[in-house]
Amino acid sequence: MGLAENLEAVKEKIAQALAQRRGPLLTGDEAEIVAVTKNHPPEVITAIQALGVPRIGENRVQEAKHKAEAVPKKGSWHLIGHLQTNKVKQAVALFDLIESADSLHLVAAIDKEAEKIGKVQDILLQLNIAGEEQKSGLDREDYEALLPQLSKFPNVRLRGLMVIAPFTEDAETVRPVFAAGYAAFCKLKALRPEIDILSMGMSGDYAVAIEEGANEVRLGTCLFGARDYSYKF
Repeated sequence: MGLAENLEAVKEKIAQALAQRRGPLLTGDEAEIVAVTKNHPPEVITAIQALGVPRIGENRVQEAKHKAEAVPKKGSWHLIGHLQTNKVKQAVALFDLIESADSLHLVAAIDKEAEKIGKVQDILLQLNIAGEEQKSGLDREDYEALLPQLSKFPNVRLRGLMVIAPFTEDAETVRPVFAAGYAAFCKLKALRPEIDILSMGMSGDYAVAIEEGANEVRLGTCLFGARDYSYKF
């Protein structure tokens, strides 16, 4: 199937997942797509945005910079991969939302670079709910310690949380991770009513994530097919 057909299939699956939710959720009754274009050429950005998906997700700053120079930068660009401190300056200049803020040190660096260009940078805090050592993200203790510190950073605006579940062939096995992500979002929203994004779910598990409360899903393979690792930037 082509991109348009893939997108329609995804939208149908999202609608089915929304219908399976257990009552009204604090994350609303919609789920937005972030089209993840890692290891795909810049043209796919233009193509997916022409189909009505404005949000673009990139894992790497350098690849996103290359694509932003190759195609008109429209819509909302999200950094969803781990952000190294030495790439913060470029990331703040390029991305509308940094979903992978995972330490106090990184938040401080984002605030510093945003101040330099007169920007308030939107971020999500990335939680490592499953405690996977190979995954980035805040554990519960560090997350609880970071929250009270956010008021020190006037050039950073917290929009919500991002959760990555362990990879599995059976998405049902990670349902508890998404349920815990939604519980964390609800607890945070009680403290900060302005937050509005719970980013959970990727191509293999997004339906379960939506059922458990996600209102943003990060989709690449199910839209664009397998990544092209021969693609160089």
